[in-house]
Amino acid sequence: MPELPEVEVTRRSFATAIAGARIEAVMMGKPLRWPLGCDPQLLGGQQVVGLRRRGKYLLLDMNQGVLLLHLGMSGSLRFASDMPEAGAHDHFDLVTDRGTLRLHDPRRFGAVVYAPSENSPVAAKLLGGLGMEPLSEEFLLPTFQAGLKKSRMPIKQLLLAGRVVVGVGNIYASEVLFLSGIRPTTVASRIGPARVHKLHQAIRSVLARAVEMGGSTLRDFSNAEGMAGHFQTAANVYGRDGQPCHVCGTAIELIRQGQRSTYFCRQCQHP
Repeated sequence: MPELPEVEVTRRSFATAIAGARIEAVMMGKPLRWPLGCDPQLLGGQQVVGLRRRGKYLLLDMNQGVLLLHLGMSGSLRFASDMPEAGAHDHFDLVTDRGTLRLHDPRRFGAVVYAPSENSPVAAKLLGGLGMEPLSEEFLLPTFQAGLKKSRMPIKQLLLAGRVVVGVGNIYASEVLFLSGIRPTTVASRIGPARVHKLHQAIRSVLARAVEMGGSTLRDFSNAEGMAGHFQTAANVYGRDGQPCHVCGTAIELIRQGQRSTYFCRQCQHP
């Protein structure tokens, strides 16, 4: 599943190219997770103002309204001037005078939703419950610490929930907890100030590094230019169950939390 670094890498790969483009047509394939929310023909003639990200959503700002794009579990975007004919798993084409933006999504859990503005009910329903952006100045340590103190959830599951901070998905949650020396099953409210500070720093550094490395490609992720990510090759614990820890040599363990795989080192990470 694409996580925040993959979505940010995707955004950066075509944000400049599509800014200022005029929409010429919209073509829809099979139904996605949610309906578009408007007549596709109404988007024709609009101009793309810019491309932003909020959590795992990409926000395509137009001179009238905004398109919210979500990659779901298996989605990817392409932007090219010579796009081939749509295939069986290509479900949305935004044709502009600078190229075509295409959503390819075999499992169809992705979405493209139109909203009159970011503050409209349809957008607020999708974006309203999201926590702080970890790569922005709003990711403040005191606010983060207060959010942890209020929760009795295991820390990894709280990170995945996205209510305190967005975008720390399954791969990156295991990695930041390793760097912080925190066992993933530790109750969030029991983590002391020193370790919360380390966790706050680790979230910033791991996600920033993942973006620099193009995200993680475990199966089929690639950016809008078709480039794969490489962060998975630098993982300390994720996907390394049974292999020795890079720090202490103890075998990395695999457990299940909320039906998700969690990797950690019993020696380096403490309750």
